[in-house]
Amino acid sequence: MAERPTPPWADQMPEGSFISYGPTYKLGELFPRFTKSGFTASDGTNMKYYWFDPTGYGYPKGGTYPVLIFLHGKSNALEGDICINYTGAELYASDAYQKTMGGAYILIPLANEYRDEEGKTQGTWANEYIEPLYELMEHVIAKETDGKGVRFLFGNSAGARLTFRFADAHPEACDVLIPVGTMSISTDEDLDRMAKHGVRIFYAEGKRDEFGNFEKDAAPRLPKLASMKGNFLFNPDWVRNGDGGIASINFGVEMGQHCLMNGVHANLMLDDGTPMDERLPRGMTGWIADTIKEITEER
Repeated sequence: MAERPTPPWADQMPEGSFISYGPTYKLGELFPRFTKSGFTASDGTNMKYYWFDPTGYGYPKGGTYPVLIFLHGKSNALEGDICINYTGAELYASDAYQKTMGGAYILIPLANEYRDEEGKTQGTWANEYIEPLYELMEHVIAKETDGKGVRFLFGNSAGARLTFRFADAHPEACDVLIPVGTMSISTDEDLDRMAKHGVRIFYAEGKRDEFGNFEKDAAPRLPKLASMKGNFLFNPDWVRNGDGGIASINFGVEMGQHCLMNGVHANLMLDDGTPMDERLPRGMTGWIADTIKEITEER
């Protein structure tokens, strides 16, 4: 194996730590559980999406189940079915995750990404997608579910930014936001509007994200997020993989601390069963299950 680049933060690691170069979960085993379809919005935007239905895997038809919606990061839609994994959604279709949540639908919309003549990714998530995305969500949820399930909107990196922008425009369309890896947090005014609609936010962002300045761009916004009912802030000093190592990924630029979605995908649990945050003894799926119960009781 070629020698890997040394991360710029390597000399800052705590004593006894080691670098982990990839997630420990397997990729692709659950792809067959997802079906792919398409939708055309009223403005003519054509969008593909993946869909997982828990009633095909042991859960009774006609029940009310939450809907987990995952927005991918930049260039991920160009990767084919691997995008299912890159969004963080794949393992949420597993028997173990589904059991903790009591069954859950999964929707993965795809941006119309392409590479230009210089090989750069174009067409990724931007504000122009907000209305087509809203229409796609409403269409699929009305068609495939009883429409009563709690809605969770996940976003990874560029998708996380759009998660906030989507809720700015449509706070009534989602119950819970889970933006992962963005510092583009909504304004106080928009967050107040979300709060009036009962929106809860699980804000996941590592303090050493290579794509921004946490202390400058995120930290000043945390008190506001923390003040909102039902919110949870997960801001680890170090983003780690399931083996407990500090995460490093380099595709020409170091982004291991940016890719916190790998941890969310792993249920925010280490491989030995230790939670990545002691406040989450049952991991991300346990928090989702508790939140579903709380929201359902409030309705």
